Amino acid sequence: MTYRVTLQLVAERVKATGSDDTLGYDGPEGLLADLRTVEESLEAGGGRHAGLHEVRRLRRRVEIFKFHLAALDLRQDAREHRDVLAELLDDPTWPERSADDRVRRLHELLADNPAAAGSAPTDGSRRALDAFRAMAEGRRRFGRESVGPFIISMTRGVDDVLAVLYLARRAGLAPDGDLPLDVVPLLETVPDLQRAGPIFEQLLDDPVYGPHMGARGGRQTVMVGYSDSSKDGGLFSSRWSLHEAEAALAAVAEERGIALTIFHGRGGTVSRGGGKVENALRTAPPSSVNLLLRLTEQGEVIDTKYGLPSIALRELERMMGAVALHHTAPPETVPEGWTDAAACIARASRDAYRALVYDTPEFPDFFRGVTPIDVIERMTIGSRPAARRSGHGIEDLRAIPWVFAWTQNRIILPGWYGLGTGLAAAVDRLGEPEAVRMTRSWSFLQVLLDDVEMVLAKSDLDIGARYVERLGGPAAASLFARVRAEFERTVEWVLRLRGTSELLDGEPVLRRSIRLRNPYVDPLSFLQVDLLARWRDDARPEGPLADALLETVQGIARGLKNTG
Repeated sequence: MTYRVTLQLVAERVKATGSDDTLGYDGPEGLLADLRTVEESLEAGGGRHAGLHEVRRLRRRVEIFKFHLAALDLRQDAREHRDVLAELLDDPTWPERSADDRVRRLHELLADNPAAAGSAPTDGSRRALDAFRAMAEGRRRFGRESVGPFIISMTRGVDDVLAVLYLARRAGLAPDGDLPLDVVPLLETVPDLQRAGPIFEQLLDDPVYGPHMGARGGRQTVMVGYSDSSKDGGLFSSRWSLHEAEAALAAVAEERGIALTIFHGRGGTVSRGGGKVENALRTAPPSSVNLLLRLTEQGEVIDTKYGLPSIALRELERMMGAVALHHTAPPETVPEGWTDAAACIARASRDAYRALVYDTPEFPDFFRGVTPIDVIERMTIGSRPAARRSGHGIEDLRAIPWVFAWTQNRIILPGWYGLGTGLAAAVDRLGEPEAVRMTRSWSFLQVLLDDVEMVLAKSDLDIGARYVERLGGPAAASLFARVRAEFERTVEWVLRLRGTSELLDGEPVLRRSIRLRNPYVDPLSFLQVDLLARWRDDARPEGPLADALLETVQGIARGLKNTG
């Protein structure tokens, strides 16, 4: 009866905690203390078979899940913070000032009392400050671990990280001087990934951030973005920049004695870092994992990998095994000539990709004409708007709708464009025999070409041609001729370097699966072309035509097993 009464009181306090009653627990530590008392009493009193197992199991669940089940990370674009600071500091030139100027000013602000500095918040800046206040409230109600790190998208340098510290202090997140906030810079574009090592060093050397990180246990998480780096420079340039960035970050952390966690911002499709996690870890640079793996899983990948408990367990076992193998296996020896050749492929492929996507004035209209991007922008299927800012340029669009749109018309351009040009440049540099040896012996290239082969096999440029003929503008034919030529070049060099005569020769099950699915997807593609033309001719109205278009988008996505 003593145990029963005690646990009834515990249950009432848990209910009070959920309703934010003053009689509730201040945090999960109080609940854990009560459960440990019951557990120790049962064990000491010989109650091993009188409920000890159930109490111990509950205590373990509370230790794992606390009051929050899963921690909530926060994320915001660095450019948004610059605009907020321009308002708070009454300095309209803040976003255009040099990074060094912003760092100097933020050092001055953080040395004073940020909570009392600057102008009064407006609606825009108040929303930014409210996010930090919500972090404090969440930690108060549900425990310190209920809110995870603050991730800064499109981080360019130290000033973007210091801006978050200033805003957090301005919002009152550190009333006693200690700022309980882990800040995670997210490096997303190819140029930023190429500067990963210097950015990390500057962050560690900063007189404000260095001590802050020390107070947080000398641990630092850096997030690397697969999506925007691919949209910025194409698939190979993105993968190689990520590989080099991880190696540079690991080297700095090892030299400085920092416990580094690299957070992989992966998407579901190949062009956004999708694929088997164990393969990605197999190609990761030495010391870049350190028995810690943090990554994002998105879209249909969540249902595919974790929808059933048995499959979720298998996926977790694979990832844990891959982490252990990466930690224990000797590092792969890569000849210097091969790394130089990879850099050559990255440059050539990025140049070809950007020449089409960013340097061809007609390309944005071509993209908006031959893909159903205007339909996708109306769909409420994402956690964020389709574009970061108002505008119809490629640079304004987020990576998910960019990839999703090209998947719909079966061209899947982000998954391969530029690679054929890059591989041809590597052959010119090394000679074909050495290029063949490199692609068949280096795990980095093996995994990448496995992914690309799958994308090439899923692509169907004959169907893509129907979108171009029916929906493209005046320049569509010449632009599509460039796309088709690069596709054929990519297929040719992938097959030649791998020594195969057909795509997916080494993956007969996957090849058969794609061939079996395509006949069911093709009619949806033909229907989508016709519906798109009619819908646009009618000025894109809501109603049955738009509903039918949405059905084709969903059907093609299910058939190809890819959104973005």
